[in-house]
Amino acid sequence: MDENNNVQYEQHKSDVIIQHTPPSQTYSQQEGNQQQIPTQQVIVQGQPMPQQVYVTGVSPAWPVKSKVVAGILGIFLGGLGIHKFYLGKIGQGIVYILFCWTFIPAVIGLIEGIVYLCSNDENFQLKHHVRLE
Repeated sequence: MDENNNVQYEQHKSDVIIQHTPPSQTYSQQEGNQQQIPTQQVIVQGQPMPQQVYVTGVSPAWPVKSKVVAGILGIFLGGLGIHKFYLGKIGQGIVYILFCWTFIPAVIGLIEGIVYLCSNDENFQLKHHVRLE
């Protein structure tokens, strides 16, 4: 325990040190009130600090689809919901088929097809749970 700033250190195994900071030194802003929350930090001796990694959240288990194909299907066959079936959204595709006689799904499909083609790859993958070719 460091007497100057009330920080406690615990030695675990040979290279791992856990640093406990008392509540008086760590503050968190929550709902406009300041609350004191103790924190823990794991320090590995002799190891370089890990680099920040950019994580997209795209799962390798998602099916591989093409954004261009989905966009073109939405523009030309969006009134029947074919683009929804292609993306694996069967329930939405059935709703498009049920209301195709109103031409509302055709207008929505046209707009969705344009949005698919204009969206960036990462947003398209995360929104529709697919991987791109």
